[in-house]
Amino acid sequence: MAESNPGKNRIKSLEHHLEEENPVLVDVVRSFRELDLASRQMGFFSKEQSHAFSVPWWPLISVLGVYSSGKSTFINHYLDYRLQNTGNQAVDNKFTVICYSGEDRVRQLPGLALDADPRFPLYKIAEAINAATPGEGRRIDAYLQLKTCPSEKLRGKIIIDSPGFDADAQRTATLRITNHIINLSDLVLVFFDARHPESGSMNDTLETLVKGTIHRNDSNKFLYILNQIDMTAREDNPEQVFAAWQRALAQKGMTAGRCFTIYDTEVGMPIEDEGLRERFLRKRNADVARIQERIEEVRVARAYRIVGMLGQKAVELETEVLPRIEAFLKRWRRWVCWLNLTVFGLLAACFLGVTLWAGYWKGFSLQLPYMERVMGNPWGKWTLVALLAALVVYIHLRVRKFAANQVMRSVLAGIDVKEGHENYRRAFMKNSRWWRSIFRHKPAGWGRRNKARLARLASDANGYVQKLNDVYANPAGKPTADIVPGDTAAENGEVFPDALNGPENACP
Repeated sequence: MAESNPGKNRIKSLEHHLEEENPVLVDVVRSFRELDLASRQMGFFSKEQSHAFSVPWWPLISVLGVYSSGKSTFINHYLDYRLQNTGNQAVDNKFTVICYSGEDRVRQLPGLALDADPRFPLYKIAEAINAATPGEGRRIDAYLQLKTCPSEKLRGKIIIDSPGFDADAQRTATLRITNHIINLSDLVLVFFDARHPESGSMNDTLETLVKGTIHRNDSNKFLYILNQIDMTAREDNPEQVFAAWQRALAQKGMTAGRCFTIYDTEVGMPIEDEGLRERFLRKRNADVARIQERIEEVRVARAYRIVGMLGQKAVELETEVLPRIEAFLKRWRRWVCWLNLTVFGLLAACFLGVTLWAGYWKGFSLQLPYMERVMGNPWGKWTLVALLAALVVYIHLRVRKFAANQVMRSVLAGIDVKEGHENYRRAFMKNSRWWRSIFRHKPAGWGRRNKARLARLASDANGYVQKLNDVYANPAGKPTADIVPGDTAAENGEVFPDALNGPENACP
C-alpha cells in the first residue's frame, strides 16, 4: 500500500473546512495545488511542502506590547472569558496562541503542538529560533504554548498574546518570533501603558514595533492602543497624555495606523465625578467598539490576503526563484568548463612529461610498451577505448559534483532560511544531477507549460478577487444571494466601515 502524503492530506482537510467557511477559497486551494506542482517539477518543493502552508488560513490577531499594559485583560474582556492571567508585573513569558475548542474547559498545551501542526501560524518556528539563537529550537516549550477556549468569539480566528518586551531574557529568539507573527497577522494590536507613556519600556517597544513598520505595505493593520487611560482622571488631562504619546510615535517616523485610548471598566480606577466619568466612558466605549469591529473584519481581510498570496507566489516563482536557479546554472557551467580544462590539461601535461622522461617518444611518434600487442588484438583496442572513455566520464562527473558543491555553498550563503534556503539547495541538486547536460540553460521542470501555468494562476488570482468582491461588495445596491451568513459587514453592504477611519483617531 502506498504511503500517504501528509501534505496532501492536510490540503484535503483544508478544502473540507473551507467548503463551509468560504467556498470561494476552495478554488484558491486548488490553484495552490497547481502552483505546488510547478514548484515540485522545478525541484523547489518536496512532496510534503505546499505554498498553501505559507499563510495561515484562519484569521490571525496578534496582541503585542510592554508588560502591564493590559494586553491579557483586553483579551479576557473581548472573549468574555477569564482565560489569561493578569497583573501589574510580567505574568507570562511565553507567546500564547489562543484558539477555539468545543470543550467546556481550557486546555494548555506545549509549544510542540504549534511547531508541528501546519494549521497554526507558528508551524516549524523552531527552525527560525535556531537560526536566531543556535540550539534554542530544542526549547520550543520555553517560548510557546497553545490554549484552547470555549468562547464563541474565537470561532474561525486565532489570537496570539505575546510576552512583555522587557520581561524576557531570551530577547533575540523572542524578536524573531515577534517578527514572524507580525508578518502573518491580519491585525496587530500594540498596547502601551498610559501610566508610563514615555518610559524606557515604551521606547523599547517603539523601536521594535513602530519604527520597523514605517515602510511596510500593510502598515494599516497596526492599531496602537494607549491602555489604562482612566489613570489620568485624577488630573483630568487625558488629551495631554494622548498628545505626548502621539509625539513619541511621531518621533519614530509613525505615519500610518490608528490610535486609541481605552481602559477596563471592571478593574479600572473609580471616577467619582459623574460628568468626568461619562466623558471618559463615552470615549472609551467608542474606541473599544472600533477595535472590536476591526477584529471582526479580519475574516474578510484574510480571504483577500490569501488570494493575493496566490498571485504573489506565482509571480515570485518566475521572477525570483527561476532567476536564482538560472544564475546557479550559469556559474556552475563556467566552473565545470574551467575545471575540466584545468584537470584534463594537467593530466595531459603529466602524461606527456612522464612519457618523455621514460623515452617513449621517437620523434613525434609515441611508442608505449605492449601497445602493438594491444592494438593488434580486436578486443584490446575497444577495451582500451572503453577504459579511456570511462576514465574521462568519471573525472568529468567528479568535476561536476565538486563544482556544484562549491557554487552551491557560495550561492546559498546569501539566502536566508526564511527565503527557502533548503528549497534552493534541493533545486540546485536536481539541476546538477549527472545525467543533465551542463549546457542546458533552462532549469529542470521549466518550460512553456509551467510558464503558461504561472501566467494563468496570476490571472486566476485577479478572478478570485472579483469573486470576493461579488460576495462582500455591492456597489450597485442590488439584492444578492451570495452574502456570507453571519458576516455583518457584508450583510450591511459594507466592505470596510468608514467609522474606523475617522480623523479623530489618526496617528500623526
